[in-house]
Amino acid sequence: MEYDVVVVGAGAAGLSAALVLGRAMRRVAVVDAGEPRNAPSDALHGYLSRDGMAPGDLLAEGRAEIARYGVELIEDRVVAVEPGFAVRLAGGATLSARRLLVTTGLRDELPPVPGLAQRWGRDVVVCPYCHGYEVRDRPLGVLGEGPTGVLKALLVREWSADIVLFPGAEPPSEQDAARLAARGIAVATGEITRVVAENDRLTGVELDGERVVGREALFVHARFVPSDGLLTGLGAEVDEQGWVRVDPTGRTSVPGVWAAGNVVDPMAQLIIAAAAGSLAASTINNELVLDLVPVA
Repeated sequence: MEYDVVVVGAGAAGLSAALVLGRAMRRVAVVDAGEPRNAPSDALHGYLSRDGMAPGDLLAEGRAEIARYGVELIEDRVVAVEPGFAVRLAGGATLSARRLLVTTGLRDELPPVPGLAQRWGRDVVVCPYCHGYEVRDRPLGVLGEGPTGVLKALLVREWSADIVLFPGAEPPSEQDAARLAARGIAVATGEITRVVAENDRLTGVELDGERVVGREALFVHARFVPSDGLLTGLGAEVDEQGWVRVDPTGRTSVPGVWAAGNVVDPMAQLIIAAAAGSLAASTINNELVLDLVPVA
């Protein structure tokens, strides 16, 4: 099948882009592998008019909206993209596209603490802007080493006066310890041996295999790993931190290839990812229009 644009990924960025392109009368296919990053969460937050909605409900509404404009949703996985662009799917089909937009997001690599992954997205979270309000005024913990952990603890302090930092193998410097103390943030040193839960609720953090510090929710510092294999496979340039470079519209260094959302911006919340997808889509459409204008 031949399309003007193939969008890989059907999260906020991909669906937003598909909506704009569908309304621009483009022939669009969205390929979705069905692995949304926020699936473990009960609700999304900070998205104007959708605050508190279940993540799956947002995606369902987005799918219904793009269908009204003739966008084709293909539930499959892209296994390879060849220059041109031939988009090969795990199911055996090959899609032909004039332009490609990759919105495949990232994965969260959690610290290897027993019990942590089982609580992920519920009472173990990363972003205080996304989940801080829901755990406000409760005993909270921050798992993070060195300056990164200190900064996150200082930030989370805005949502609760009862904060404990668990720095693991890298305790705060003398200066950072003073900053934490000034905000009333406690520091619990020792090896983090497991996260404790009872009756399907987080209850504390075990240190050195013996003592447990009671907490009701934890903020962790996850390592963000972009799902950018399609982009790097096409030769897209990456920056010093290993993330694919894009211009403000999402254009990569590969002609005809754009990227939007967490695959290129780890800090983009849902509403920002959606906006990035929308901007990429309008720019792609403008470029397709110019394809039809003869060059003198």
